[in-house]
Order: sequence, then structure tokens, then C-alpha cells
Amino acid sequence: MSRSIPVKSEGHVIYTIELMQDFSKLASCLTKLGYQKDQRICIVTDSNVEPLYAKEVQTLLANAFETVIVYIFPAGEANKNLETVYGLYQTLIEAHFDRRDLLVALGGGVVGDLCGFTAATYLRGIDFIQVPTTLLAQVDSSIGGKTGVDFLQYKNMVGAFCQPKLVYMNLSVLKSLPQKQLVSGMGEIIKHGLIKDASYYKWLDAHHDDILSLEPKVTEEMIARSCDIKREVVELDPTEKGDRALLNFGHTIGHAIEKLCNFSLYHGECVGLGMISAAYLSLQLNNITEDEFEDIKNCLKNFGFRSEIRGIAPDEVLAVSKSDKKMVGKQVKFILLSSVGNAYIYRELTDAQILDAIAYVCKG
Repeated sequence: MSRSIPVKSEGHVIYTIELMQDFSKLASCLTKLGYQKDQRICIVTDSNVEPLYAKEVQTLLANAFETVIVYIFPAGEANKNLETVYGLYQTLIEAHFDRRDLLVALGGGVVGDLCGFTAATYLRGIDFIQVPTTLLAQVDSSIGGKTGVDFLQYKNMVGAFCQPKLVYMNLSVLKSLPQKQLVSGMGEIIKHGLIKDASYYKWLDAHHDDILSLEPKVTEEMIARSCDIKREVVELDPTEKGDRALLNFGHTIGHAIEKLCNFSLYHGECVGLGMISAAYLSLQLNNITEDEFEDIKNCLKNFGFRSEIRGIAPDEVLAVSKSDKKMVGKQVKFILLSSVGNAYIYRELTDAQILDAIAYVCKG
């Protein structure tokens, strides 16, 4: 089983998303793109992924390229910062990488964001590809060219738009993920259905057992559909000046919770809590019914999401939300549901409304 999904800009294909069952075709994909044997490759990965896949990918690429090195940094959001980027810069400089060479982001969203940001800034731009190894990265962060690192306590505040030359997904790596990471990935997937495709959202809920057991055909169909939704959105708005912001459904409050729990929860878990808050606001504005709101909570529960978190004060979440990059002036830019399967940008919420929605999931 394999699929190829083209991503376009102004009518031209700028890269493809390749859904594969192993890494065996990665080198041939690069040679088809025109990369040559004398071009250097640096595989950027973290301490979790390195023992699982780095050697295999390095060996496969070494069959087609003369120089393939690996840069490893400690796993975790706490290391998605400029200090880690400086270390990668130094490695590339000492290995004499130039603008013809290539970076390979092998890992989850932290690896992809950091590698992409380095690619955007090293020598004013060097090519990179995404080889995502988590469900979250496969359906979300590897697609669309958003790169960045955290600055002090602020998430993704330093970044650049830099499109990859290829997104290569080995779906078999999902079998190595702990259940908690699968749940995290499902946060973004359920989001895709809620904001863009009600029938897909219902399909996900109906197939939750097959999805959680990683039944191959269902898993491939799910990932392909989510990638296609993300592709459709980023093609229409590549630099997030309009509707691409709809992908932030659940993220304003989710990012604040993620920071305040010191990243003890995965990103998708926090987005799940943020989606419940955003759906609650949509209910309060009479956009969705009580039954639809309960159905959203039950769908998330079926995939292993929590519906509340304790130990975080709602007023702290509100304060952090107001330092988020999604602010417009003094207004928090919220993504809400106009109906299940349709989302919109709303800037008129009061602090009291937001605090009420936060208190629904954050119990102090």
C-alpha cells in the first residue's frame, strides 16, 4: 500500500506527501527530485528516535549519497530552542554543508519544527525534507511549512515559513509509538473533522477501535484524509493570513495548558482539552446543540482523551492565552464551530466568556 498526495502553490506542485510502509524508497525519492551523490545529507533526530530508526535511514541513504551524518539532540519540547539550533549550525559548518546540501527531519513535531527552522536560516536557506515518525507529525506539523522554536516560555515565537522538498511517511513506525502518543495524534485528526468535514469526524468515531489498534487499511485511509484536509487548507493560505488559522481550533487554550503543565502532557492531549473549551464556547453561542457538544466530548473520550485537568488555575490559563501569538491587538483570536464540520474566526469574546470555557476543563 502506498499513496502520493501532491501539495501545490499557485497551481504548481511544490512537494509530495508519500505514504509508504517502510523506508526503502526514501533514497530513490530523493534522486528523483534531482539530488546527486556528492550532495551532503544531515539527518536531524532526537534521543528517542535515534536508537529506533537513525541507523537504518542513514544506511539506506548512504547507498545513494557519499556523506550522510546524524545530528542528535535530547528529546522533548524543552530542547526546541535556539541553543539546540546553534549546535546544529555548528555541526553543519564543521561538516562544510553548503546551500546544495540537504537536511532530513527524522522524528516528531519537535524535530521537524527545529530542523525546518534551521533549514530556513542556515546560509539564508538550505533544502530539507520531513520524515515524520509520530502520528501527530504525520497529519499536522510535517505539512505546510511552518517551522519554529520556543523562546523563553513562549511556544513557537521564533520561526519561519519554509516548505519541505518532500514529506516521506513510513506508516509502520506508528507501531512503535506508546498509546499516549497515538492519542496525541488523534487530537489533530479529530480537529480536522470538526473544522472541515463532519462525515469524516463521524467516520473517525465509528472506527475508533480499528484506529486505536492500527488496522492498516483504516490507518492509511485516516492519515491520507487528514493529510488531504491539511493540504487543502495550506494551499489556500500558505502563510496563515486567513483561513489557515482555522487549524488552530483548540490551540489557544491548549497551548496555554501545555505550558502551564510544563509539557507533562503531549501537545495533542492539550489540544483535546482546548477543543472541549472551544466547543463549549460554540455551544454557549448557540452554534451547536447540547447533543452535539456531548457527542464531541464522547468522541474524544472514546480515543482516550481526558475531559478535564486539575492543578491549573483558569485565570493563569487566560493570562498565558493572552501572550499567545494568536492575539490580534488586545483580542484573543478564537477558532469556534459554526456547526460540526465548519469553523470560523471569532474575535469578540469577553474575558468572562473565555474564563468560563477554561474553567469547564481546568479545575484549579
